[in-house]
Amino acid sequence: MHGILVGEPIATCLSPSVYDMICKLGFEVRESCDISSIVTQNGEVCWKKITDCMVYTESAQGLDHRESVRLLGPMCQAVHLHLSSLPEGQFEMRYAPALQWTGVPELFPEILGALRSPESPSVCLSLMKLSSCLERALGDVYLLIGKDCPFLLRDLLASEELAQVFGQPVMDVLKVFVGSPRGLNLRNVLWHGFAAPQEVPPKYCSMMVLLTAGLGQLLTGFLQQTNFTLAHRPFVTLTSLEDLIVFPDVTSEVLSVLEEVMKKSTFILKIMLPYWEVALTKLKSHRFADCAILLLMQLETGLRRVFAEVNECPKRLLTAESTALYTTFDEILAKHLNDGKINQLPLFLGEPAMEKAAVGSLINLAGTYVSRCHPASQLKKQVLSCEGSIGAWPLLPLPEEAEREPVRSEGDSETDVCSSLITEIVAELCCHVPETHRAAHLPGPLPPEEWPRLLHVLCSIPVRTLFCPRAVLEVLAVLRRVSAHCRRVCGQVAVCVELRRRQWEDRSLRSRQRRNYLRLVRSMKLLSPMLYLILLLIALELINIHMVLGKNASEYQQYLRFLKCILQYTENLAACTRQDRNKWDDAVRHTHTALLKIWTFIEKKHMLMHLAEKSTIKVV
Repeated sequence: MHGILVGEPIATCLSPSVYDMICKLGFEVRESCDISSIVTQNGEVCWKKITDCMVYTESAQGLDHRESVRLLGPMCQAVHLHLSSLPEGQFEMRYAPALQWTGVPELFPEILGALRSPESPSVCLSLMKLSSCLERALGDVYLLIGKDCPFLLRDLLASEELAQVFGQPVMDVLKVFVGSPRGLNLRNVLWHGFAAPQEVPPKYCSMMVLLTAGLGQLLTGFLQQTNFTLAHRPFVTLTSLEDLIVFPDVTSEVLSVLEEVMKKSTFILKIMLPYWEVALTKLKSHRFADCAILLLMQLETGLRRVFAEVNECPKRLLTAESTALYTTFDEILAKHLNDGKINQLPLFLGEPAMEKAAVGSLINLAGTYVSRCHPASQLKKQVLSCEGSIGAWPLLPLPEEAEREPVRSEGDSETDVCSSLITEIVAELCCHVPETHRAAHLPGPLPPEEWPRLLHVLCSIPVRTLFCPRAVLEVLAVLRRVSAHCRRVCGQVAVCVELRRRQWEDRSLRSRQRRNYLRLVRSMKLLSPMLYLILLLIALELINIHMVLGKNASEYQQYLRFLKCILQYTENLAACTRQDRNKWDDAVRHTHTALLKIWTFIEKKHMLMHLAEKSTIKVV
């Protein structure tokens, strides 16, 4: 790699207009600003003083981002001097209550320490963490009113839901700081590795802290008026030990080698070296999340440089202007460039990129590495976890007299129809298992006792994760939600069976409850194969997931609607099987409806497994 990355040292990765916006514009107005006009002694943010700095175009429909930043400059400086000189106890007393809404109040004393530090990488790291936490917390606020949280921050900040909570002028302030490429765009220029440490004025980090506290104060008023309660979505946690120990230990010897490599490597831009140094410090002090944040954005910076070199497009190294898209991981790791040419970066990285012996173990590991946290990999784990739960159902002990006690459910005939449909659909699904993975020795339809083995076989088939356009990720997201609901149903049924069994044996069930328990026992004989059917369908679509790119826009939307019908069924099933509901006959009816929809869609041959077979036939 050293041979390809030569030339003049790079002074900045910010394009001229972006550099001017971030590094100069907010310093043009020299007048001082009184902090008491921005925030009171009690820490109450005076929003009108801030929103008065928003300048709008003549049409009154758009923000003048440049002029707004220019006017905000003195205010940001006053806030920075205020916060960086405030004793920690005073900060806690004035602002801590208003920062609780973020869900991560422990982050802010750490940011306060960074604002007093001369290390600019620490300020940038703080701003990255703050913008990320703020985005998630705003999404939680959005869900107080809206249903599906927008995927992009700019769409979230432009939503009517947040404007209803905080007011449109406040949302315009956030757009200037983090929500638009026409403004400071601090979140994107940092998270995508464009801004060097010394290029981000600390006063903007201070202002973001104050704005976050001000948002908390506004939210408190809204919650009091509406009696709503803010609930935070749970964070993703890695619970599998296998995921956590996949990489070898980094010894002190390797770290000393890395320190030397950092100083000499042409992959690392000299203006970005402070980030790497802080990342190494964080690693040594076991601050692994901080280390990962810094290295991820610097990985993108380094790869962007190689991308620009090997594809002969040097301008792509810089931030784009507001009218064009930035060159981010999406493009850097894409198969094709915008003009249709083959992206040379994956081909270039296919060769060994490094020859130092000390990191040889990491290189060897990379050659055999299979993604652990990619949505496709996570979906496989969900499917196998759910299969294990269903497999445990027959092991749940039932009272002998419960098996003998007769009960006629009004859904028995519908149950028989469902069982026949399941048999037909599973037989059809099994026809689309890749030939190399079929059990050739089993004549006729695959018996139910073989379904778990087939699921494990399908989940062992590798799924390509390098090039995953948004359509692929969107389908994976829906399938993961379906799988999650299936797992929830499994758990609810098991808990309900165990509870009712104990109550039956204790003779504490009333007559109606006994009949309901018997319906549960009979429903399990239908729900078990139905859940296996859904898992088989998910596994088959997963191994053919990239075929979704072969659908046109209309076909894609039709396919998504079908998946969302299955999602709706699993949501209904999860509701019916809750311990406080026990709607077992309703579960049968929902199952019948879902099976008819699945069978109809499969008959039309619109599944990804069908597209894969058509593609194979064409090749042959």
